[in-house]
Amino acid sequence: MDDLGDIVVLGLESSCDETAAAVVRRRTDGSGEILSNVVFSQIEEHAAFGGVVPEIAARAHVEVMDGLVEAALAEAKLSLADVDAIAATAGPGLIGGVLVGLTTAKALAYAAKKPLVAVNHLEGHALTARLTHGVDFPYLLLLVSGGHSQILRVDGVGQYTRVGTTIDDALGEAFDKTAKLLQLGYPGGPAVEKMAAEGDSRRVALPRPLIGRDEPNFSFSGLKTAVRHEAEALAPLSRQDVADICASFQAAVSDVVADRVGLAVRRFAETLADGHPPVLVVAGGVAANKAIRSRLDALMSGLNGRLVVPPGNLCTDNGAMIAWAGAERLVTGHADGFDVAARPRWPLDDVAAPLVGHGRLGAKV
Repeated sequence: MDDLGDIVVLGLESSCDETAAAVVRRRTDGSGEILSNVVFSQIEEHAAFGGVVPEIAARAHVEVMDGLVEAALAEAKLSLADVDAIAATAGPGLIGGVLVGLTTAKALAYAAKKPLVAVNHLEGHALTARLTHGVDFPYLLLLVSGGHSQILRVDGVGQYTRVGTTIDDALGEAFDKTAKLLQLGYPGGPAVEKMAAEGDSRRVALPRPLIGRDEPNFSFSGLKTAVRHEAEALAPLSRQDVADICASFQAAVSDVVADRVGLAVRRFAETLADGHPPVLVVAGGVAANKAIRSRLDALMSGLNGRLVVPPGNLCTDNGAMIAWAGAERLVTGHADGFDVAARPRWPLDDVAAPLVGHGRLGAKV
């Protein structure tokens, strides 16, 4: 359906602790342009609790969503009548927040007589590299965030095969819990990375879970527990102790990710036609970690492949990725009725069976 011409989509995101609205244009040739991208972060509201409080998050989404929609349209210099469709995250995520964005999108689509596209939040992450870098199918996706740690093969819009996943905790959660243990605040990823820059990564011996195993899965629960044991053994902790623990934790994580992803990339490359280098796309908040990115860059260079990481503001939750995914789905002929439901759980690969030992956060994906 590329004969639809250019498509302009308003996208809404409210699955966790960012409220976002954006307007994106998808051109007939498949390239994209971000016309506006407005994000309201709730970090300050949740910082005192060391994590996201669902009730506070949902209330904040309600309070700011309408204003963000107005701001996104104004920045794009468009009215609601000028957009071709309304897209919104319909899951997975905190159900109260998801309902705010999806209900708002339904109201806007109904009032403006525009198509509605219910977007899987994870598909938004999965397709962002096509907006920012024009990446062609197929490619391998490493999705690493506070709630998700997966490796997926992406063969097309709506065509996802899970290659690997966490069997317990997500990587972002391990960063957050480590930061909370060491009293570094929330969000944990940037805080741990900052302290790691001052530390000795060789001081604290930490495990590298699942390295060398035959399936490219992750496990971070045991590593998180080992960090706690080391912190307790060194207590009371000096600033240098904290820095060394952070550096050692980050080094362990980087080793695990490089090993697990390396296995997945090599197997993926074997399925490609000769002359087609493997492409690895990294998305999610943890993609901003420079140490992990550096290891993956070296890995892909060694495998004659290409690493693609969208800009940091498009790796974390945002409306542009939802608008873009909505446009990509619309081009395939997909739109949703007003009875589409919000979903707290919504795997990209809905036929992949949960793994034995699959943990609380892992079960969501």
